[in-house]
Amino acid sequence: MPPDEHDPPGGAAARRWAPAARVRLSVDALERLVGGLGTAVLALSTLALLTVTALACLVGVGLPAVPYALRALRAVADRERDRLSRAGPVIAAGLPTPQTLRSAVADRTVRREARWLVTHATLGLFLGLLGLTLPINVLRDGTFPLWWRLLPAGEATSALGFPVVTDTAGALGVGLFGLGWLALVGYATPTLARLQELPGRRLLPPDPDADLVLRVAELTATRAAALDAHAAELRRIERALHDGTQNRIVGVTVLLGAARRAVTRDPAGADALLERAQRAAEDALAELRAVVRGILPPVLTDRSLPDALLSLAATCPVPARVDADVPGRCAASVEATAYFVAAEALTNVARHSGARRATVTVRRVADRLRVTIVDDGRGGADERAGSGLSGIRRRAEAHDGKLTLTSPPGGPTTVEVDLPCGS
Repeated sequence: MPPDEHDPPGGAAARRWAPAARVRLSVDALERLVGGLGTAVLALSTLALLTVTALACLVGVGLPAVPYALRALRAVADRERDRLSRAGPVIAAGLPTPQTLRSAVADRTVRREARWLVTHATLGLFLGLLGLTLPINVLRDGTFPLWWRLLPAGEATSALGFPVVTDTAGALGVGLFGLGWLALVGYATPTLARLQELPGRRLLPPDPDADLVLRVAELTATRAAALDAHAAELRRIERALHDGTQNRIVGVTVLLGAARRAVTRDPAGADALLERAQRAAEDALAELRAVVRGILPPVLTDRSLPDALLSLAATCPVPARVDADVPGRCAASVEATAYFVAAEALTNVARHSGARRATVTVRRVADRLRVTIVDDGRGGADERAGSGLSGIRRRAEAHDGKLTLTSPPGGPTTVEVDLPCGS
């Protein structure tokens, strides 16, 4: 639609219609259409599977295949939910898949998924193919004047099949069709992408009751994760104080007692003991400060999250670069979680990855804070291997956040945590 006449110059509508913005919008829409084409092919295959299963059930031999067909339906629907969530509001998955034909027929989520499957396997497939055809036509007709003479007589036509070209002027005319296709790509693909996604956005979100059940279960899980993370943090602090600071303070006490007894009979020895006691007290103070910084670094409170991350990267054994763009401040608990994520991830990089360098990227987009740590190490990170990744996940989920780990063998490893900013 045209820009709003009430929009000020340089406003949002004007930016949408700027050439560079239009190109980005069209490329993004084309990417969404191709992604939708992929799920449409899966939907068509699953629709065939469900049709065969339903026909087999009519003669009584398809009932054992019903659970597998329903799981296939849910898998394709969940893949589409993930795809739509990346391009817009998050769509939560439904409740567990029914296991019998009767319960599936009574399940509203399954019925809505089946309606989406039919629509996406037909209309979604058509729109995806159409969206993919448009840029092909741009390339075909736009370059037509360069190669039309290679075609047999009577077959030199535009992508539409007409007119039949017999001379250079006609070939140049077909070349102008390429500009028309290009304009169509620029202005039609966003609409095609929205039409392709519309059935999924209407039919795949869970029912309100199911959404409430899922939300309660999610909150229960995140509350338990928050309690576990809190208990683990308390144990870490207790170990640090007991095994480090407390032992050093006990050593100071022993040295002071020995110096007090030696002060009259051996002043020189007492002075050496007092010097050792002073060094032990300084070490205890340094360890105590390290524990405090591990709980909440003062630079995070006094300055900002980027400053705290720069300080953290400076002490990392692996050369680390910080790229932070965080306008304003987030909630203190969110910033502390982001700092913990970066600190734990860089510790893993130093201990396990064999990396030569790492990058910490922090971005605030709307009301979300995204922390990404990438290293060029050997990869193969496994959350179940006790490398601290499970602690990062618990800490993130306690704030209603999400952890995404990508670590193929050979690297690189990417740890991305998405957190709500809070206020």
